[in-house]
Amino acid sequence: MIETTGLRKEFRGRKGGPRVAVQNLDLAVPAGGVHGFLGPNGSGKTTTIRMLLGLARPTNGTMRLFGQPVPEHLPEVIGRVGAVVESPKFSPSFSGRLNLELLSDAIGAPRSRVDAAIETVNLTGREDDRYKGYSLGMKQRLAIAATLLKDPDLLILDEPTNGLDPAGIREIRETIRALGDSGVTVLLSSHILAEVQQVCTSATIIGNGRLLASGEVQDLLGSSNAHRVVTPDPARAAEVLTRAGLSPSLDAGVLRVETDDASSVTRTLAEAGIWLSELTPLRPDLETFFLQLTDADKLGA
Repeated sequence: MIETTGLRKEFRGRKGGPRVAVQNLDLAVPAGGVHGFLGPNGSGKTTTIRMLLGLARPTNGTMRLFGQPVPEHLPEVIGRVGAVVESPKFSPSFSGRLNLELLSDAIGAPRSRVDAAIETVNLTGREDDRYKGYSLGMKQRLAIAATLLKDPDLLILDEPTNGLDPAGIREIRETIRALGDSGVTVLLSSHILAEVQQVCTSATIIGNGRLLASGEVQDLLGSSNAHRVVTPDPARAAEVLTRAGLSPSLDAGVLRVETDDASSVTRTLAEAGIWLSELTPLRPDLETFFLQLTDADKLGA
């Protein structure tokens, strides 16, 4: 759906020299599902999106949407793309529905899509309220609804949960998940990793405008057989598990054991008269992986 090769963007710095925002970026977004586009603030995510949409011109490199080179063929494919890049502009005194109806008329989309878009973003029952009375989360959902009027194959969302409270983040997360499940390809730019992990099937991580990692989320994270072990006496539990050949580690009172057979931990400790309070698998998470990558990138920059 999206492909860039050697993409580079330079800006003129304050002292006249070039400032590189995107460095030889190779980006590949597969069709279907939600693809996370992740990186620290200032890493080049928004600049890349603006180049894809024809809002900024690359210094070097090539870009393709749906296999078509852009910006040369952008007019031919832009009708298949919906995007929320900056704060949307709606009339505050009009209802959500009226805003969408006026927009559908302006872009030549049938008004029948308005109700479908409202339902998709879960604004049913609030569509006739004035826009100025919407919460920030509702405003973001209305912005997504506006992009759906074109019935896009590709939806690009740049930091859609910025500034939202936990309830608003959950609403946007559920909307994005539903869109991905419906067959729309979603490129989700974000730095809220815990939220991204819940909705993304694949991801690209960049830092300082460079590609750091890309692939299926589960492949990026890998697997882990580590377990957190909580007992009343972790030091004695560590001794018992060590004698059993399980090689535990004890750090600040927290016992960690790597084993493919969690029952062996329970059995070994019980036989020694030590009772477990907790035995929890430690799952690899996207936030930890992201921080490891970006911290290493800072050291190497």
